[in-house]
Amino acid sequence: MELKITKLTKTFQDVTAVNGVSYAMGCGVYGLLGVNGAGKTTLMRMLATLIRPTEGAITWNGRDIFEMDGEYRRLLGYLPQDFGYYPDFTVQDYLMYIASIKGIRPGVAKQRVKALLHQVGLGKARNKKMKTLSGGMKRRAGIAQAMLNDPKILILDEPTAGLDPSERIRFRNLISELSEDRIVLLSTHIVSDVEYIAGEILLMKNGEITVSGTSGELISSMPQKVWRCTVPKEKIEACLKSFKVSNVKTVPGGAELRILSPTPPRANAVQETATLEDVFLHYFGERAGEDDGEI
Repeated sequence: MELKITKLTKTFQDVTAVNGVSYAMGCGVYGLLGVNGAGKTTLMRMLATLIRPTEGAITWNGRDIFEMDGEYRRLLGYLPQDFGYYPDFTVQDYLMYIASIKGIRPGVAKQRVKALLHQVGLGKARNKKMKTLSGGMKRRAGIAQAMLNDPKILILDEPTAGLDPSERIRFRNLISELSEDRIVLLSTHIVSDVEYIAGEILLMKNGEITVSGTSGELISSMPQKVWRCTVPKEKIEACLKSFKVSNVKTVPGGAELRILSPTPPRANAVQETATLEDVFLHYFGERAGEDDGEI
């Protein structure tokens, strides 16, 4: 099982949304991590055959997905950022309707819908109208519709957008449960969505995959170290201008800062263990100062 992207580029007029991306995916969970506007949605829409690339190719086990046409789409489950539904349909009716569009026989669809409703935790809500569901419940219904055809490739675009922390955790657990024997590609700008469930994490910036690897590999790839130090109030602004600061905690007389720097930013700085949040700041964070310096 291999979904391969080769020198993939997509240009809209004079804007290059995806620029020469190459990557190969096998069975497992892949996290596509980047800020909004990085090109994640454009890449996923090409993988879902919704738009064609300007250049490059996408292949499934060596075959071009656009030439495979319907054969490829039968292998695919896709949850866009905003998915459409008829608000007065019940959850069960909505899933049966989507199953009919996907060409799933009624008898098979009925059994599949019943199993999925249980799996995503919507069994008791099956007769509720879609318009009455909470944001988290709608996202779970969206996952269920993407899983109706038991896809080998599951593409989820910003699936936790707008969810509260408890729903986000529940959603991550559900993704982990669904990842067996398939490729799951999950895009997000929220580090915690992929930190613990993705075997491979791809950092995307300005339409390019800048670095990829496991969470541990990405942390090891970061040349800067992480430091914790306390600074007086009058030094806080200077720190924010001179360093990449991932966290500011107010303490009596000043603030405790978490700083990314190759050398200790202050004499009282203590080195901390880096996290994926620090990696995100290193690769995507903005900094106002030109050079690091001691404060």
